Amino acid sequence: MKKTTRLRVCISIIPILVLIALLALNVSIFGSDSILGASQVALLFSAGICIWLSMWIFKTPWVAFEDAIKSNIGDVTTAIVILFLIGAISGTWTMSGVIPTLIYYGVQIISPKFFLVTACIICAVVSVMIGSSWTTIATIGIALLGIGKAQGFSEGLIAGAIISGAYFGDKISPLSDTTVMASSMNGVPLFRHIRNLMITTVPSICITLVIFLVLGLLHKPSDAAQISMYSEVLGNRFHISMWLLAVPVITGFLIAKRYPALVVLGLSTLVAAITALIAQPHIITEIGAKVTQGSPAKLLFTGIIETIYNTVSLETGVPEVDTLVSSRGMIGMLNTVYLIICALCFGGCMHASGMLHYLASLLIPLTRRRTGLVASTVATGTVLNGIVSDQYLSIILTGNIYKSLYAKKGFAPELLSRSVEDSATVTSPLFPWSSCGMTQATILSVPTLVYAPFCFFNWISPLMSIFIAAIGYKIPLLQEEKAPEA
Repeated sequence: MKKTTRLRVCISIIPILVLIALLALNVSIFGSDSILGASQVALLFSAGICIWLSMWIFKTPWVAFEDAIKSNIGDVTTAIVILFLIGAISGTWTMSGVIPTLIYYGVQIISPKFFLVTACIICAVVSVMIGSSWTTIATIGIALLGIGKAQGFSEGLIAGAIISGAYFGDKISPLSDTTVMASSMNGVPLFRHIRNLMITTVPSICITLVIFLVLGLLHKPSDAAQISMYSEVLGNRFHISMWLLAVPVITGFLIAKRYPALVVLGLSTLVAAITALIAQPHIITEIGAKVTQGSPAKLLFTGIIETIYNTVSLETGVPEVDTLVSSRGMIGMLNTVYLIICALCFGGCMHASGMLHYLASLLIPLTRRRTGLVASTVATGTVLNGIVSDQYLSIILTGNIYKSLYAKKGFAPELLSRSVEDSATVTSPLFPWSSCGMTQATILSVPTLVYAPFCFFNWISPLMSIFIAAIGYKIPLLQEEKAPEA
């Protein structure tokens, strides 16, 4: 490595070290509350260090940083609106009785011994069908979290099962935007990409399901009286009916018709709001009465607006149940949006400065053999999730860094697209400051550092990618090349 390049690499590491130090200090002082503002300050300060070093040493013009930040934030505007609608669904599905109904029947139907593996499978199937881990977690995931809590499981373990299943489905679904992006960015037909993904993804989810099955069998379930208490309290507070499940059925129908995510979430919120007015008028009136006084119609209108946008909680007399039937609303997503914007500012600055390119050059010496090449790709996709805090940008950058290298060494592009998906897609929710990590923590009300150790699929998948490369099983090659060494 030339002396100038080594200097640039060393300088490129500085903003990363500053960010890591500040985040660690914030967590030690503020704990899980660091995501309420301290982490955002750390990201913006580190972005400032990046800009200062780049303009001073690399002579990068200021306009490059402005353009990169505008581009990054512009790319996630749709995701931000989706986040607000997810908050609205959280409120309307809860106060309409949909979530309480799912919990009411779920605790009676699903055996505690098989709950974790069942939750993982359900989320996997739903996510494959709709192609969105976020939507899966925000709907059926919330209900499963309530069921698991009623059965005595820790919230981190439940969230790990939900996220593992949701990201498995997101990874292999032909409707998933990350799957389409990983295949198209690397020039691989979609279904060929998915077939190659199965080589690493199926073993990863099988191992995950075995782990959750064992943990479920070892779990000591809650006392039957406690589970009965949950059902009784929910039944007394809400009007429980199978008819309420028409809301998720309608949502599933819209998804099956392949309507855009914004349309599906918006219509689902509207249907749930109407259902709340019909099925739970006493609850909506109670929420409205906390804000204003007036006629029943005025209270109902106020209550439903509060349910959609504001943080709402109900008193049931049982603190555990109170937690289950509270909702964040659209306003509860503001901290997530705040963090995402700050993270994308940092990622944009690192990209515009060229520091990401210099950091990636550190891995090039490790790519001489097949295993090292795949391991370097997996490491790059994972690390970029932590640096740029956005899985879409991680997918694009990782593919661009390694595309010519894979071709030069005789590997077909589907090996690259598979390695990118095995890392950039599935590790995104493991970083507390990333868009995915913050979103899942907000939706489930479970801190990222609490659920991350139990996201077994998300940890196993990148390791499986490296293992498959090491043993040389079904490594796709360019026609004219011989198989490179492991």
